[in-house]
Amino acid sequence: MKILDVTFTLAAGLLFGFGLAWSTMIRPEAILAFLNLQDMGLLLVLGAAVGVNLLVIQLLPRLRSRSLLGGVFEVRPFTLDRQSLLGGVLFGLGWGLCGVCPGPALAGFGAGLADGHYELGLVLVSIFIGALLHGLWSDRAANVQ
Repeated sequence: MKILDVTFTLAAGLLFGFGLAWSTMIRPEAILAFLNLQDMGLLLVLGAAVGVNLLVIQLLPRLRSRSLLGGVFEVRPFTLDRQSLLGGVLFGLGWGLCGVCPGPALAGFGAGLADGHYELGLVLVSIFIGALLHGLWSDRAANVQ
């Protein structure tokens, strides 16, 4: 990996983490207030994230043949099937029950919120266990076919 790629990746991660912290998405109580329709401020964060992703994932590859650093844009096919719906439901249930999303959980852990918010550590462990189980399940399904 080139040094410029690493530098831009680090800068993007820092910007993402700072944005999550500044928008209070790293605080489970802020997420739960949003999900309980008590504080709709995070709706602006969600709208901005969707807008940026639409530009970067949908529009930019149509305007340019390569990324700003010269890499090729990857096609990410998506099919709406039973597996995708079930995964979305499980993700949403977990997120809604504890008020912690994976990205903000990592940012909150990095910001030192784990001391007063034990659920961040539990969520991170659960994320890794869920990813491991999914990987094992996917490997098993691929070997069956």
